[in-house]
Amino acid sequence: MREAVVVSSVRTGLAKSYRGSFNMTRPDDMCSHVLDAAMQRIPAVDKAEVEDVIIGCGFPEGAQGMNVARVATLGAGFPETVAATTVNRFCSSGLQAIAMAAHQIVMEGAVVDIAAATES
Repeated sequence: MREAVVVSSVRTGLAKSYRGSFNMTRPDDMCSHVLDAAMQRIPAVDKAEVEDVIIGCGFPEGAQGMNVARVATLGAGFPETVAATTVNRFCSSGLQAIAMAAHQIVMEGAVVDIAAATES
């Protein structure tokens, strides 16, 4: 059984809710920037090598609806061949995304996965 490890970690900056510096920024746009930044930190891995991008979203409606994971993945410059899925577990969506990615790697269903979370 393989071991799943974290090789890159990125987050957005902090701002006030609803009236801060990100109040007009779409969640999929912010997530695209984070995905791209995470990949820039590991130049040995090409975006085409990623097998699945799993993004947790507690409220996947409105601006973060329509499979926010797929929109963010394509916005970050990943090829169309990279799978992407949005996970909704309300309060634990991001944690569920991490668990799913780790499970795919440990059970040898994937070599490189990305787990993330986004919210408006």
